[in-house]
Amino acid sequence: MSTPLAAKIKRLIRATGPMSVSDYFAMCLADPEHGYYRTREPFGTAGDFITAPEISQLFGEILGIFMVHAWQQHGSPNDVRLVEIGPGRGTMMADMLRVISRLAPRLSDGMSIHLVETSERLRGLQRITLESHSRRITWHAGLEEVPPGPALIVANELFDAIPIRQFVKTPQGFRERVVTLEDDDRLSFSLGVAGLDPALLPSPAESVPDGTIFEVAPARQSVMSTLCDRLKAMGGTALIIDYGHMVTGFGDTLQALRGHAYDPPLAHPGEADLTSHVDFEDLARIALGCGVHLNGGMRQGDFLRGLGLSERAAALAGGKSAADQKLIAAAVDRLAGEGAGKMGELFKVIAVSSPALDLAPFRPVA
Repeated sequence: MSTPLAAKIKRLIRATGPMSVSDYFAMCLADPEHGYYRTREPFGTAGDFITAPEISQLFGEILGIFMVHAWQQHGSPNDVRLVEIGPGRGTMMADMLRVISRLAPRLSDGMSIHLVETSERLRGLQRITLESHSRRITWHAGLEEVPPGPALIVANELFDAIPIRQFVKTPQGFRERVVTLEDDDRLSFSLGVAGLDPALLPSPAESVPDGTIFEVAPARQSVMSTLCDRLKAMGGTALIIDYGHMVTGFGDTLQALRGHAYDPPLAHPGEADLTSHVDFEDLARIALGCGVHLNGGMRQGDFLRGLGLSERAAALAGGKSAADQKLIAAAVDRLAGEGAGKMGELFKVIAVSSPALDLAPFRPVA
């Protein structure tokens, strides 16, 4: 089945030649006419995927606890900016704000709230969810628009939606993977002419078989640099949560989700969510290169439990019906459970700060 965006992509390829995976990824998500985030409601049971904040209020509440802890470790400064990049429907921010107001009234009263969101449609949803906080919220198209000053920043499932480039091992070295047209007018993957600096490859690159894919993400590196440069210049902490791997490696992680099921990445451009796994080692390299302090990575399950998920869930379940208690237990397992395919293990968490702080539940870096 062709889609309006598929027709547009095919016209572009006929006119200008094969398209990089990065350009295809970007068009699928952000094309002004037919891009996924411009036209679809991605979140929740009616959408294509469910994010952690939509599973349970516990997720945003634990992040609120972390933000209060970071603020205290920074010396409880006045006039802080609380920033979320890619805030979805605003659910997580609402849960964070509820906890912050209860645990740290001075932080709650003194801070301003900033949402970095490019989609007008999603901004509309966020305005509804966060209506009671509307006088304190400012929306921005990019982090660089957030006013100067110390910031507490959170980015949940941001980096996985930023485009990647892919390179394929061939007998002549790694060559860029591109999207082209078959004779029957179907979109397909092929090889382009661009090569890859061997210094970027994890060793030993010589031993991997032909056909092996390596992913690089210059756009993600750029976002991470912008974030870290801000912290270095103005102070603060950023918490980054996403699914991915802690160590740079080989492999094709490009995937599409449509109606809560995996879909071939080229099958329904603009009608499926396109993502890939985040290379946290690469993000850590950028952070250290910018001169900010890195609180080492950990799995989402360990992070949430380390900040009291089990205790908070028990308090939430207190006095509830058996059915409600079962739902809360299921949400905890979904958010923090371990094992293949579970969010607690698939998702990773890092924090970066300036000046250097040791933040719970991360172990101090030697």
